[in-house]
Parts: sequence; structure tokens; C-alpha cells
Amino acid sequence: MCNFRRLKMVLGCLTLIVVLVVQVVSGQEAQRTNATTGSENLFYYVNNEQCFESLTKNIDKISIVAPQVYSVDEDGVVWGSLDPRVIDVARAHNVGVMPLIVNPGFDQRMLHRLLVNSQARSRCISTLVDVCVQYRYLGIQFDLENLNMNDREAFTKFYQETADALHKKGFKLSVAVVHRPEEYAGPTPYHKWLFENWRAGYDLAELAKAGDFISVMTYDQHTNRTTPGPNAGLPWVKQNVEYFLKFMPPEKLSLGIPFDSKHWYTMLDTAGFAAKAHSWSRGLDYVSAMGLVSRFDAKVEWNEQQQVPYAMFDNSGLFEYLYLEDARSFQAKYNLVSTYHLRGFSAWVLGHEDPGIWKLLAHVSR
Repeated sequence: MCNFRRLKMVLGCLTLIVVLVVQVVSGQEAQRTNATTGSENLFYYVNNEQCFESLTKNIDKISIVAPQVYSVDEDGVVWGSLDPRVIDVARAHNVGVMPLIVNPGFDQRMLHRLLVNSQARSRCISTLVDVCVQYRYLGIQFDLENLNMNDREAFTKFYQETADALHKKGFKLSVAVVHRPEEYAGPTPYHKWLFENWRAGYDLAELAKAGDFISVMTYDQHTNRTTPGPNAGLPWVKQNVEYFLKFMPPEKLSLGIPFDSKHWYTMLDTAGFAAKAHSWSRGLDYVSAMGLVSRFDAKVEWNEQQQVPYAMFDNSGLFEYLYLEDARSFQAKYNLVSTYHLRGFSAWVLGHEDPGIWKLLAHVSR
């Protein structure tokens, strides 16, 4: 009987040790993130000191920096410049630089005129190749938005032409594509408008074949045009990922992750009326968002289903809403990279993040 009791005690101790070891290993695995997934960490960049400070401070956890610095007009004239400090820092740490080319103001009519003009397309492509050679960029990312569905074939042709030209010189081409969770336009006139002007113009299968990867912009789920809600709720993000994966292998898909929080408030608009108030929203960096929380003594709560924090507070009788993006919501979305075996993530935008996200990312292997 004594031997049996001793055996039970030994087995109990062994079980406890195994449980503790598993817990420690699990915790270590949760923290290793891109070290275990091989994630390509792309961070968008705009020319300001807030961005530059975050870049230099966290450069060892960045694979690609993607500055939004070049614009194109209907004649294919490209203009813009990148802070040379960014190029120097990136080269010193072997970080790829992949600038964005943008249609200013996401002008749809201008974009159409560019796409249907072969001379304009050639002029733009020639300039993109030249700047890649001159500055030794990794490549270029198209950020051409407000693309009408009727320009789908023309856009695909332009992208294929650009990919061929860049690939011949050893450079890469990627494209930022607006979120699209399903084939169907959706239930409301607003969904129809999104479908016709922002979503259906991208031939996902052909773009994936021609270029090196696609950054799906899985953010702006709710905007100043909509009711309050998450910038990127997890179920909606998953739905987008699963739809995109119908058209491309996972290694060609980079998951868009936002750093911006969204603040809804009442705005007075006197442009068309003597006095017209309506709901509006704005994007906020993490510091500004938490400043609002502090100012109004707001209670931040966690939405388990959407995997985002949020707050509602009273501003002199009018309710205001804040949907936050923080380290916890980042982790929930970042986990999808390994779940779906994606290429990595594309985060908008450096300098707006909760500093806690950097603790979740290991150093990038060069």
C-alpha cells in the first residue's frame, strides 16, 4: 500500500512537471512569432518624423519598408521623392525598400485615362524602372485605388506590362488591393457602390500570376461613410483572407493589418447648409486614441467576437465612439499569418502603432 502511495505521488509530480514545461514552451512559442512563421513584415511609411523614429527604433523587426511617396498622372508622369535617410537606414540593415505609386486623391477619372493610354503607361513604366535602378529599390507596389470595375482588364494589362519590365531588371512588383470578402456585391446600395468602384476592378488571379505578391487592405471595414465599428474585426478579416485564397497560393498573400484607431463624433458641416450636423469619423494613432480615453475617462472594453477594444463616452450629451487597435488586436490578426500560412503582413502605418506590438515580433532573419 505504501509503495502504491509513493507511486501515485511520483506520477503526480511528473504530471505537474510536464504541465509546467508545456506552459513554458507554449509561452515561448507565442512570443517567437515571425521567427517560427518566417513572416515577411512589410510596414508602410509616410514622410514624417513620427514614421522615421519608429523605423529607426524597430528596424531589426522590419523586412520591407513601403513608403507612399510616388504619384502618377493621366499622362504617365511620375513624381515624388523619398527621404534619403530612409534609404540609408534600410541599406545599412538589409531592409528592402518598395515605394508605392499612387493616383493622387484616388482620382478615378484620371486613373481611367492613364490605363487606356498606351503612351502614358509606357512613360510611367519607364520611370518606375529608372527609379528602381537609381535607388536600388527592391521594387514597386501599386496603390491605385478607386478603380472602376469597367477598367478591370485595362488595369490588369498595365500591371502585367509593369511586372514584365521590372522583372527583366531584377526588381519586384506587388499591388495593394482593396478588401473584398465575397463574390457577391452585398445587400445594400453602399455595398454595391463599394463593389463597382473599389473592389471588382481587381482581377485577383491574374494579378497574383503577374506580380510577386498582393497586400490585401483588410482595414477600413468601417469608415466615415459608415456606422461606428472596428477598423478590422477578426471575422471580417478572416472572410477576406479566405476569399482571396481562392485566387492565389498563400505565399502570394500579405495580410493587411491597421495601426489606426477610429473615432466617431458629431461634426458640423456648413458647406451646403446653414447648419448641418452629421456623424463623422477620423483615424487616430495609438497615442492620440489613448489620449481621448484619458481625457474623457472612458472605459475601454474588449469585444471578444471582433477581437478589438472599444469605448463609448459622453461629450456634453453626445455619445462618441472609439474603436481601438492595440497590441492585443494586432496579435489576433497576426496569428492568421501562421493559421493560413500567408506570406506575411502589410501594416499601415509606421509611427501609429501601440508600442507593445514590437514585443510580439522577433528580429527578422536577414
